[in-house]
Amino acid sequence: MTQAALALETRTETEDLCERVRAVAKVKLAPHIDAIDKGELYPEEALHAFGSGGAFASHMPVNGDADLRPAIAAMSVIGETCGATAFMAWCQDTLAWYVGNSQNAALKAQWLGPVSSGTQLGGTGLSNPMKTFFGIETIKLKGRKVEGGYVVKGALPWVSNLGPGHIFGTIFEREDAQDSNGVGERVMFLADCGNPKITLHPCPPFLAMDGTGTYAVQIRSAFVPDRLILAENAMPFVKRIRAGFVLLQAGMGLGVMRDCIAIMKELRPMLGHVNRFLDHQPEDFERLLAEAEQEVMALAATPYDPSPAFWERVVRIRLQLGEASVATAHAAMLHAGARGYLKSHRAQRRLREAYFVAIVTPATKQLKKMLADGAQ
Repeated sequence: MTQAALALETRTETEDLCERVRAVAKVKLAPHIDAIDKGELYPEEALHAFGSGGAFASHMPVNGDADLRPAIAAMSVIGETCGATAFMAWCQDTLAWYVGNSQNAALKAQWLGPVSSGTQLGGTGLSNPMKTFFGIETIKLKGRKVEGGYVVKGALPWVSNLGPGHIFGTIFEREDAQDSNGVGERVMFLADCGNPKITLHPCPPFLAMDGTGTYAVQIRSAFVPDRLILAENAMPFVKRIRAGFVLLQAGMGLGVMRDCIAIMKELRPMLGHVNRFLDHQPEDFERLLAEAEQEVMALAATPYDPSPAFWERVVRIRLQLGEASVATAHAAMLHAGARGYLKSHRAQRRLREAYFVAIVTPATKQLKKMLADGAQ
């Protein structure tokens, strides 16, 4: 198959996937946006339906390669309706990304199908480890080797897309295998929320995103069997999957931006006569969106590129998307004016969701630090 034919096939498959996701969002998601935003509903039914439609499977590695473009496009469609649910889709996509890239055959045999199909829901607990790797925090989970696995203890303050019976991927540091600087080997594993020694505790109310199944997780000397180990040596594994981890987040920002542009355009018949005096118009953000999406999709086609230049581009576009999401949502609020200040108007929800795009790990300040440090 020629490169042109392959590109056409990819576009067609992506369009078909997005249409399926859009149909699910209209029926299973749109009627519940307010309840999700208020924290009254965790949209489990919608997430299962998105998974049945293929939303969490398109980016799975095949013969050593992976293409993140369909998954990002599908997530952006979800984000056009609900930024919180797009975030949960990212959690699910990222969990599948971990499992799909693991070399643990037993783990993949048990979890890859259920996770990538959305039958098994779950999330990612890499916020603390990712901050640790860049000198922002210290790692919160500790473990030691025992026969048949590890015993792990510690607490994570925020892990999302969780509930009873869910799973998530995270990293602990071995207390029984340390280097001369006292830093232990890092092990990445799947935490099973069905384990009685892993407990979920509700978080204080957030500005937004309360319906995302976000909990503080307490792990009290839980046994983690070898079949739940994603990578015995976490650092090379993280380096392989980190571009995918970051690039997949683009779906959240692209979706929120697209709906903010739609808000501005919808207001033109009523407020265009005065909104035209605002400095920024929807067409300005359409150009910004198109440029960002072009860069994201170019990078998403080759997520395993090991070059420093590639990683720096990933970090830069992620930073740009966080800032662009906030700028677009801010403009939508100004275009909406007083009506956007009503709790019933989606402009104010979009602004709150956009701030989340800018602060979810890796947050704007972390990305800037990473670039200042040379984006290693």
